[in-house]
Amino acid sequence: MISERSKRVDSSGIRKVFELAAKIENPINFSIGQPDFDVPDVVKEAAIQAIRDGFNRYTLTQGITELRERIIHDASAAYHKKFDLSQVIITSGVSGGLMLALLSIIDPGDEIVVFDPYFVMYKHLTHLLDGKAVIVDTYPDFKIDYAKLKAAVSPRTKAIILNSPSNPTGYVYTKADIDAAVKVAKENGILIISDEIYDGFVYDGKFDSPANYYDNVLILGGFSKTYAMTGWRMGFAIGSPELIGQMIKLQQYSFVCAPSPFQYAALAALDLDTEPFREAYRKKRDLIYDGLKDAFDIVKPGGAFYMFPALKAGDVSSFVELAISHKVLVIPGNVFSEKNTNFRIAFTVEDDELKRGIDILNRIVVEFENRI
Repeated sequence: MISERSKRVDSSGIRKVFELAAKIENPINFSIGQPDFDVPDVVKEAAIQAIRDGFNRYTLTQGITELRERIIHDASAAYHKKFDLSQVIITSGVSGGLMLALLSIIDPGDEIVVFDPYFVMYKHLTHLLDGKAVIVDTYPDFKIDYAKLKAAVSPRTKAIILNSPSNPTGYVYTKADIDAAVKVAKENGILIISDEIYDGFVYDGKFDSPANYYDNVLILGGFSKTYAMTGWRMGFAIGSPELIGQMIKLQQYSFVCAPSPFQYAALAALDLDTEPFREAYRKKRDLIYDGLKDAFDIVKPGGAFYMFPALKAGDVSSFVELAISHKVLVIPGNVFSEKNTNFRIAFTVEDDELKRGIDILNRIVVEFENRI
């Protein structure tokens, strides 16, 4: 009864640990990437008011006009180019936008270039659509190598996926990284899909995007991380009228529309000053990096709220099991990678809990290495 396509894909390793967390008493949960702060009150009130005002029915498939107008207004200023309403769709989270985009461009056998380490959906959604994820290694520093990327492109390549700041590494692409990707894309006429869900969490310098240097870019953005609206499933995509038009058509037969009252709440969210959230997470980043850098090999994350430490010695899966046995929930690196040399920490917990987790990881890594 179950399709072979579905059987090819295993359950998300992130969700497996997330489910495990529900069974452990008082875990230090470094496994799930959602902020520890709550949805801001003004956003909650906007959602409640929208419900009370009767905005509970279907919206336009592409989203309410007011929100789309605000998004393209802000995007036109941010990317220094003019966008119009034909170039934006409101989606059910960035994940929904990614699915619609890949559905719109992949035929069986087509290729999508994905940088390793990668967010779990990129590879698996591509395979579900009978495409091929072509993996480009970026270890150990997570930078984009022009020669490696160029070698990965073929006549079947439909898109290159960029994710900056990155999940799982927290790495933020430099101008050199973006230039390398844009150069290859321009040389081959390839779409860049730029997943920018963490653009509100950049700690060193300013956020940069391939959309600043190349027109054939699909920007994926959202509200889940910046405003802690992870369960509200609110995202958007900005791209060419042709691609957005296809995504709107496919949304008619899938998600139908993003949740109506939350679209009005998202509009209210765009007026908020998010600097306090960013500063709080900058401090968490510094706290955990300074606390673990001597015990592990770590590329200091420049954004998002993830860190991807590597063991100095030993098997990562065994270390993750040891951490979980001490109630510290982390994700093994092979969930995000063809390798299994690292593990992911989401530093999305209160500071006291963060400090306890740091102490435990420092203690057990010594115990672990002494066993080798």
